[in-house]
Amino acid sequence: MPAGPTRAVLATAVVGALALAGCSGGSGGSGSGGGEGKDRLVFGITADPTQTIPWLSTSTQSIQVLSQVYSTLLNSGDNLETVAGLADLPEVSEDGLTYTFKLKDGVKFANGSALDSTDVKYTFDTIMNPETKATSASYFASVASVDAPDPKTVVVKLKSPDASFTTALANVNTSIVPSDVPVESLTTTPVGSGPYVWDTRTPNQSITLKVNPDYYQGRPGYQSLQFRILGDEKAMVSALQSGAVDMAIFDNPVTAKTATSGKVKVTPVDQLSYHVLQLRADAPALKDVNVRLAIQCAIDRKQVLDTAALGAGEVTGPITSPAYKSNPDARPCPTRDVAKAKDYLAKAGKSGGVSINLITSQGLYSTAVNEAQNIQAQLKEAGIDVKLETLDSDGYVQRWLKGDFDSAIALNGGSTDPNTMYARYFTSKGSFNKVAGYRSDALDKLFADGIATRDENARKVIYTQVSKELEDNAVWIWTYTGKLFVATSTGTSGFKARTGADLGTLWKAAPAK
Repeated sequence: MPAGPTRAVLATAVVGALALAGCSGGSGGSGSGGGEGKDRLVFGITADPTQTIPWLSTSTQSIQVLSQVYSTLLNSGDNLETVAGLADLPEVSEDGLTYTFKLKDGVKFANGSALDSTDVKYTFDTIMNPETKATSASYFASVASVDAPDPKTVVVKLKSPDASFTTALANVNTSIVPSDVPVESLTTTPVGSGPYVWDTRTPNQSITLKVNPDYYQGRPGYQSLQFRILGDEKAMVSALQSGAVDMAIFDNPVTAKTATSGKVKVTPVDQLSYHVLQLRADAPALKDVNVRLAIQCAIDRKQVLDTAALGAGEVTGPITSPAYKSNPDARPCPTRDVAKAKDYLAKAGKSGGVSINLITSQGLYSTAVNEAQNIQAQLKEAGIDVKLETLDSDGYVQRWLKGDFDSAIALNGGSTDPNTMYARYFTSKGSFNKVAGYRSDALDKLFADGIATRDENARKVIYTQVSKELEDNAVWIWTYTGKLFVATSTGTSGFKARTGADLGTLWKAAPAK
C-alpha cells in the first residue's frame, strides 16, 4: 500500500466519480489552449492525496504531490544509485559510524527562510521520536544522534554500521521540513524546498502548485503544476487526448495502449514495487502457519498476473531489489497445489475449511479489485472462504494503517536496498510491524546482519535467508511485479521516464519547442 522507499512509485486507478468538466483550475495543460496554456503542467491522478506530512505519508498519490513540494537530503540517480541532493554525498568515517554531510549553499524554503543544518536535525529528530509514529522511523533505527555543529554541516552518528542508511535519505518520507513552522500548519499548507510551492487545493478535484524560482537544482520548466483528480481511466485517456491533462501513469497495458496517439506518447518502465496478498499472522484466523501455507499453495500467481494485469509483469518473490532479487521458485508450492493446500488445512485442524476477511481498495491502483476477486475464487476451490470488502482509497488507508484486517491486497513500494523495503515491516520495532503482523527473532537478527556489512556478496546470502524465512512461513503471499506506462503529451518535453516511474525529474518537464 505505501509508496515505498524509493521516491514515488506510481500507479493509476479508479476512484470516486468526478466529471472532467468539474475539475478546478481553469485551463488545462500544454495542449489545452486557454489563458494559462503552456504555463501549466497538468498531471492526472486518481485519488485525492489527503496526507501532507512527509513522514506520515503512505499513499502513492500523496507521495506524488509531496515529492514536488519537498526535497530530500540525497536523491536517486537515473540508475537508482544514491546521488547528492540538498547535501553532497557524505564523508563516512573509517569505522562506518559517523556520516558528515555538507549542505548546498543558498537553499530556501517556500516561506523564504534558509534551509540549514538545524532543519535537518529537527526533521530527523522528529522522525525518530516514537510519539511522532513516523512511517520512516525504521530507517533511523541505527542512528545514535544527529548534530548540527554549524549551519552547513550535519553529523549523524550511528550505533552500529548501516549499509542502507544513505538509500533511506533519498526517500520522500525523510524530506526536510522547516524547524520554525508548526507541524499542524503543514497539514493544510506544506512548506518545503522542492521545485514547486503549495498554492491551492480543491478537495477531490485538484491540488495546484506554483513554481519555486529559487529551487536549488534550477528553475522548473512550468510556472505551475496541477495534480488533477479524475474519475476513471476512460476519463484519464480522454483528458490526455484532448490536452486537458499532460501526463499520467497507467498500470493497465490495455488502457495505456488506448491512450497512445499522435498527441500522446506512452513509455513502459519496470517497477520495484510489488503486488502482494498481506496476511496478518496476528489475526486469529491466520495465527497457524499451516493456514497461511494453505493459502500460499492455493494461489496461482501467474493467474493473478494474467487476470489483473494481462500478463504485463512477472511473478515475484519478496525482494525486488536488482542486486538481491528473490527467486520466486524458492518457496513452498512454487506452482499452485490445491491438494497440498488442503493437507495444510488438515494439519491446522481445519479440514472443514476456514474463513478470512480481505480488504481491497477502489482508487489507489487499477488492478486491486481484480486481484482480490481472482484470489477469492482460487481460495474457494481449496476450502478457504474469503469475505471481500472493497473500500474507497481513504477508508482503505485508514484500515491498513490500523492493522484492522485479516488480509489485504496491496501494492507496496520497493527499493534498491532490501533493508529499506522490509525492516519497517518485519523487525520487531519496525514502523509498520503492526500492519505486517509478523515478527521473529530470526528476522530481527538477519536484518541486523544485513546492514552490518557493505560486502554485496555477504549481503546477498543474508537476504536470501530473509526471503526464505518470509516464504517458508507464508508471512505474505507475493504475487507479481508489474509494468508502469508513463503517458506524456507531445506538447511536453524534458521528463525522463525511469524505473518505478518516479517523479524525481518532473521539474525538468517543459513545454515542447
